[in-house]
Amino acid sequence: MVKDTLLDYRFSVAPMMDWTDRHCRMFHRSLSKQALLWTEMVTADAVIHGDRDRLIGFSEAEHPLVLQLGGSDPEKLVEAARIAEGFGYDEVNINCGCPSDRVQSGRFGACLMQEPATVAAGVAAMRKAVSIPVTVKCRVAVDEDPPRETLFGFVDQVADAGCEIFTVHARKAWLSGLSPKENRDIPPLDYGLVAELKAERPDLTIILNGGIKTLSECAAHLDGFDGVMLGRAAYQTPHILTRVDHWLETGEADDGLDMQACLEGLEAYRPYMAMQLQEGAKLSHMTRHMLGLFAGQPGARGWRRTLSEKAVKDGAGLEVLDEALAHVAPEMATA
Repeated sequence: MVKDTLLDYRFSVAPMMDWTDRHCRMFHRSLSKQALLWTEMVTADAVIHGDRDRLIGFSEAEHPLVLQLGGSDPEKLVEAARIAEGFGYDEVNINCGCPSDRVQSGRFGACLMQEPATVAAGVAAMRKAVSIPVTVKCRVAVDEDPPRETLFGFVDQVADAGCEIFTVHARKAWLSGLSPKENRDIPPLDYGLVAELKAERPDLTIILNGGIKTLSECAAHLDGFDGVMLGRAAYQTPHILTRVDHWLETGEADDGLDMQACLEGLEAYRPYMAMQLQEGAKLSHMTRHMLGLFAGQPGARGWRRTLSEKAVKDGAGLEVLDEALAHVAPEMATA
């Protein structure tokens, strides 16, 4: 099977509701030029009928960038995909993994693992309508469904419809009895099952997601997969991203915090922050994504406390960032 994209799938940051908004993505892009970034999930209905600039607008600097859609109606998915392509997204992805009550009531997310024919119909229609890649993010199974039979059957049917790229969260989705938060850690991950999928379907691009915390783990997983996706670890300890480009270029995975690279990333992000403040954005909407940047370093508590307490105040500007920086890098703080 000939791949229909030149995107680098070796490292990506997961789509996370209420986290990976455009401020977050621009911050992450300031730390890594090569990481593949994803939007939060946006429903097809919202893309079609909502405020598109607010919901799916992005800065050119965010490329490469994937728009993740929630939905199951092929016609709506097609229209949303066309809009995404028109906006300049590099890829559009169908969410078949989120276990929240909201997605269940809307018949999208993880419940679609039990409707592979529906997903296949959406993929086939979208591929005919757009030239950008149409991909799927899924779980291994849902509730009591048998994992191997469910995963392989789902992937085979959706791949037959033209999907070549699957990001697999290596954990079952529980649609009842567990909250989405609990489902982040329960039941156990099954990397082995996803590795079997890649081994038996070598023509497909399989990206592993779930529970990966360090670049060393990422490097180890690349032996069996086409790529890895980090979620909470990339968000809660974003300094990881400063090491990604070097790893992808050299193969050398370093888990240490590169203080200079973190400071350079902040400097690169600063003009964007200034522009957003001029346009009326609140400082806290940007700084909330930075709280874990210096985790484990001297002064990290003061950094977090200053941003948490002062960035939320009306009229807060970059002077708050400078005050926070003084706790971790006094030489970088400017008056």
